[in-house]
Amino acid sequence: MNISVIGAGAWGTALSIVLGRKGAHRVRLWAFEKEVCESILSRRTNDLFLAGSQIPQSVTPTNSFEDALRGAEIVVSVMPSHHCRGLFTKMAPYLMPDMLFVSASKGVENDTLQRMSEVLCHVLRETACIERPLIGALSGPSFAKEVARGDPTAITIASKDSQLAEIVQREFSEPSFRVYTNDDVAGVELGGSLKNVIAIAAGVCDGLGLGFNTIAALITRGLAEITRVSVACGARAETMAGLAGIGDLVLTCTGGLSRNRTVGVELGKGRKLDEIIAGMHGMVAEGVLTTNAAVGLAHKAGVEMPITEQMHAVLQQGKAVEDAIRDLMGRPSTSEVGLVSS
Repeated sequence: MNISVIGAGAWGTALSIVLGRKGAHRVRLWAFEKEVCESILSRRTNDLFLAGSQIPQSVTPTNSFEDALRGAEIVVSVMPSHHCRGLFTKMAPYLMPDMLFVSASKGVENDTLQRMSEVLCHVLRETACIERPLIGALSGPSFAKEVARGDPTAITIASKDSQLAEIVQREFSEPSFRVYTNDDVAGVELGGSLKNVIAIAAGVCDGLGLGFNTIAALITRGLAEITRVSVACGARAETMAGLAGIGDLVLTCTGGLSRNRTVGVELGKGRKLDEIIAGMHGMVAEGVLTTNAAVGLAHKAGVEMPITEQMHAVLQQGKAVEDAIRDLMGRPSTSEVGLVSS
């Protein structure tokens, strides 16, 4: 198939490697940075975002939307979530009604509180004049570096359109990359987005030198509040027990390759957020911005997200991490009744 991957960061590059390894696809990888295209063309590596990973010859890099999207049958969106609306608006003249759209960006838009598939749907209808766009969401525990080197990985494609889900499952799957299907788009997207906030909190705990008891409690209660707000937004609770829920949450809270966890570690060590972000050299920790949207979703749905609210205070209001932990532990005691208890 002709597949366009829009966004040549680490995850977009890793997905293009997976698709290119199959040998049956023509893959176009759109990059914002000219040096990324030059690096891939000359050395078959993305030295800026995924150094050391070989990119198959079947993957063609480009800085042109027109070139990237010409003849595309599947369009994979892998840009940072806060750029999604703007970039798809620019892409609109080259988008066609028969294209399948796959969102692999993990985030919630701050102003509208829309998930990425909802943002895509709105832009495709209003700007590209595609009345009934076919959209899916790809998510799950998947560090780009490990996917690129062929470590066994399992993720989920969620869509209300079963044919789209089956096509993506078939065309993206390879021996080291297993794709499951799901029809709970809200659950898969919210699980993949909100876990980044909890991952920052997990990093804070590590940066403070706290032990495994703390991390285990954080992951468990983090899952509870992600489930609570997701269900209030129309998702199924059981989705949070799957790859896009607990699977992705555990990965980002414990894995050393997690950018969100790394931000938290540095916060726990006493560094300022602006300094940490500046040192990431263009890499994006989605959880920093998602914290705003997560708090907005919680307020809109009328549910409690105590860990997320404390991380919002730390990231956006400069609250000391020690004070945030003290306030979390000092909350009135309640009964633990299922995943959605507060």
